[in-house]
Amino acid sequence: MVVNRAENPLRAIPQVDELLQRPSLQPLWRELGAQQARRVIRETLEELRARCAAAPEAAADTLSAGLAGLEAELETRTRSRLSPSLRAVINATGVVLHTNLGRAPLSAAACQRLGEIAGAYTNLEYSLAEGRRGKRDTHIEALACELTGAERTLVVNNNAAALLLVARTLAGGGEILISRGELVEIGDGFRVPEILIAAGARLVEVGTTNRTHLADYRRAAGPATRLLLRVHRSNFEMSGFTSRPRREELAALGAELGLPVAEDLGSGCLLSPAISGFAEEPTVSECLAAGMEIVTYSGDKLLGGPQAGLLSGKKVWLDRLRAEPLFRALRVDRLTLAALEATLDAYARESWDEVPVWRMLRARDLEARAQSFASRLAPAWQAAVEPDESPVGGGALPGTRLQSWVIWLKPSGYGCMELAERLRKAEPPVLARIQNDRLGLDLRTVFREQENALLQVFESLQS
Repeated sequence: MVVNRAENPLRAIPQVDELLQRPSLQPLWRELGAQQARRVIRETLEELRARCAAAPEAAADTLSAGLAGLEAELETRTRSRLSPSLRAVINATGVVLHTNLGRAPLSAAACQRLGEIAGAYTNLEYSLAEGRRGKRDTHIEALACELTGAERTLVVNNNAAALLLVARTLAGGGEILISRGELVEIGDGFRVPEILIAAGARLVEVGTTNRTHLADYRRAAGPATRLLLRVHRSNFEMSGFTSRPRREELAALGAELGLPVAEDLGSGCLLSPAISGFAEEPTVSECLAAGMEIVTYSGDKLLGGPQAGLLSGKKVWLDRLRAEPLFRALRVDRLTLAALEATLDAYARESWDEVPVWRMLRARDLEARAQSFASRLAPAWQAAVEPDESPVGGGALPGTRLQSWVIWLKPSGYGCMELAERLRKAEPPVLARIQNDRLGLDLRTVFREQENALLQVFESLQS
């Protein structure tokens, strides 16, 4: 449209109702609905007016260009509005437990169970055997106890919630003894001490940052002490002149003092080192066997299931936690329980490779996959396959670097950051690693069934 420069150029902007009635736009509005269509039109026109007002001397030219591309802009905005905000992406970073990307992807069995449960009524809190109200805990408790050796297991919405429940129930208004070297910060700036204080407990720090002895706990214990807490330093390593009591020693002291002993294990590994290959990572069953009376751990880290916080341990303490009113506020829904049950079932059947996290952590074919995929990329991408390392991510196994093979790209015509942006905006979105002005693809975290889609993204960027 040509705008008359002698008049106020903004008069050429069409009215909202005119655009709603325009025949060429009717298919868009039928998809979007009248209310959202009006909102999209208003937002688009307001931005056009703002661009014109920002540069009055060029308002006519700005408006002409804006009106010429108005229908295309409305379609782009409509497609964006219709697209869900939460989307599946291709994780080519090699970080298995990528917190920003949702940590553990679920197994095929867990996804199938979600489909079965989500669209149906369920026996969530109903005993089919007895014909009366039941408890939702029972759907995963037997499996979890079998796998860990616990007497009882509860589930809440994440591990921070599990720790909050323990502190509030067992130490609210009293003291928790904890080593200074275990006052860790977890993801997104949350700190273990702050969670414990929010539960209404008082922290008594014992020992020093690098060395804590059993005698430090004994000296600090008093009439107000309610809990001995050990926190697994799952997201950082401490080496050198360090020490802390063994679990067995802390458990014995708890028994002597008549106090419960709990451990925040964090990552929730269920596989023995002989199977997992990670000798440094304690398992839930190992902690319980050493005398920890309550162990809290995440469902979506090394366990490889949905976001959840599990509490396993002695019945006497778990019963108290279950009776705490806060438990109801922290409990999980049927979808979490369905996915968690399917995940635990894979462990019970010793089918660990069904759990994507362990399939990726234990992958041994990465070089062959990388070479094959690189050969399928066009020469313009200048793909080079090189050995490299990947972190596990998610605050798990901080000292472990996974040996991997990365496809490094350095294409002409694309800067590294520009290519990364184009990949993020592709369909499906692709997240890659960036290092030394090169963009890398680590197929450890790319499912085999995603490889064709990933290749098509790169083909579309060339067109």
